[in-house]
Amino acid sequence: MKWLELLTVGGATLVAAVTVVVLYSLGVRLTAIAGDARQSSPRSKRALANMCFGLCGVAVLFGLYLIIPYFSR
Repeated sequence: MKWLELLTVGGATLVAAVTVVVLYSLGVRLTAIAGDARQSSPRSKRALANMCFGLCGVAVLFGLYLIIPYFSR
């Protein structure tokens, strides 16, 4: 077995999972901050939250693209 390739795939999986979780949690946090009535610019926070959710969705779709064999022909 090629152990270096196994470690590479495991490391890439760990990095991708952490990235998706961080983007989603940052989007949730920014949404909560934007909902605060004392916030001076809630639109910018809401836009950043939507961008985080969008990047999270793109990462998930890219992962599905890599996993499903139909798309890799």
